[in-house]
Amino acid sequence: MVRLATSSDARIIADFQVNMAWETEEYKLDADTVKLGVDNVFRNPQYGRYYVYESDNQVVASLLITYEWSDWRNRMVAWIQSVYVKPEYREKGIFACIYNHIKEHILQTNEFAGLRLYVDKTNIKAQKVYEKMGMNGQHYQLYEWMK
Repeated sequence: MVRLATSSDARIIADFQVNMAWETEEYKLDADTVKLGVDNVFRNPQYGRYYVYESDNQVVASLLITYEWSDWRNRMVAWIQSVYVKPEYREKGIFACIYNHIKEHILQTNEFAGLRLYVDKTNIKAQKVYEKMGMNGQHYQLYEWMK
């Protein structure tokens, strides 16, 4: 079952993010900082919204949708971020279920022009999943500077 996350999901979502950063980039996040960041989204809905997937009465996956204004399209673009599925639930179509849920919402409104995400360039497995969903990585390369 896909649902909008609530603040009671914040701890598991934060744990997922710490796990995801380590699994994908071997990057150790500070758990307390991540928890504060997740809590901030719930307190400030303009930052984004989390979606979770429940199976067997437990949250087994989550992702964050954030927003970017596109002057080219005169609409928002929804960004998929912080995707995590517990290892034992992977390759069962859970990401596809959440993705399709969000995509359906976007198709039913004029508020959004589409969906984007970024992925670590070494995470080939995730790239194949996103391509299977009909997304492509042909248009842009991401550059960043982080403090």
